Amino acid sequence: MNGYGSFCLRFNKVFIYLCSMLCNVDLSFLKSTLDDYHLLFNNKSFIERDPISIPHNFTIKEDIEISAFLISTIAWGNRTSIVANGKKLMELMDFSPYDFIVNHQPADLKIFDSFVHRTFNSCDIQFFITSLQNIYKHFGGLEEAFLSGFQNGNAFDGITSFRNKFLSLDHLIRVEKHISSPEKKSACKRLNMFLRWMVRKDNCGVDFGIWSSISPSKLICPLDVHVARVARQLGLLERSQNDRLAAEELTNNLSYFCPEDPVKYDFALFGAGVNGLV
Repeated sequence: MNGYGSFCLRFNKVFIYLCSMLCNVDLSFLKSTLDDYHLLFNNKSFIERDPISIPHNFTIKEDIEISAFLISTIAWGNRTSIVANGKKLMELMDFSPYDFIVNHQPADLKIFDSFVHRTFNSCDIQFFITSLQNIYKHFGGLEEAFLSGFQNGNAFDGITSFRNKFLSLDHLIRVEKHISSPEKKSACKRLNMFLRWMVRKDNCGVDFGIWSSISPSKLICPLDVHVARVARQLGLLERSQNDRLAAEELTNNLSYFCPEDPVKYDFALFGAGVNGLV
C-alpha cells in the first residue's frame, strides 16, 4: 500500500473509532483529526476533478469570480458533467467571462439557446448573464454586491443582500430557484461554496482568497450530503434536516476548533465523505 493509502486507512480507523464514541469524544483529538484531514484534501490535487478547476483557468479577479459564480450555480449532480458544462459556458464566452458580461448585447445571448445543465437551461443562463452585467455596472461587482450583507452579519446576510440585487431586474420566476434564499431556510450550499472559494486564503492553492474585504470567520460551511453525513457521525451536527439552521449549527461547532476560519474543515468533512473514508 502506498503512503497515501496507508495514511487514509489509518485515519479511516480513527474516524470509525470516533463515530463509535460520540458521547465521549475527546475534542482535542477530534480537532487533531479534522486538521489532518484538512491537510490531506486541501491541496492542488483536489482541483483537477472538482468544479473549482474552472476558475483556476483564469488570473484576472473578475474572470475568476464570474466563472466561479457560474460554475458553482450549476454544481449539483455528477462532478464530471458539472466540469464539462462549466467548460462549455466558458467557451461560449470566448474564455473571457468578464469581457463578455460587461460588453455583451442582448443579441449575443442567442449563443446560449442550446445550453442546459439538469434544470438550469438557456433562459436561466441568459438572465444570469444579463443580471451579472447589471451587478458590475450598477452595484460595483460581485464582491460589493455581497459585502453590505456581510457588514451586518454572516454569509447568509451577504447572500440575502446579493440575492435582492441579483433579482432586481425583471425575470421569470423559475430563475429564483437557482439563487437559494436564506430567508426560506435554505442552507445555500452552492452559494456558500462560492463564497468559500472567494474569501478563504491560505497557502494550499485551492481557494482563491481574492475578496479581502470579507472575513473568513463570517463564512458558513457548505452543507452538502457528504458533509452533513460525516458531521452527524462525528457529533458535530444534531439537526436532521439539511437546512439553514443545520449549516449554522455545524459552522458554530467548527468555530470551536478554528474561530478565525471554521469553513476550512469543509475539506475534511467533504473529502472524508466523498472518498468513502467515513
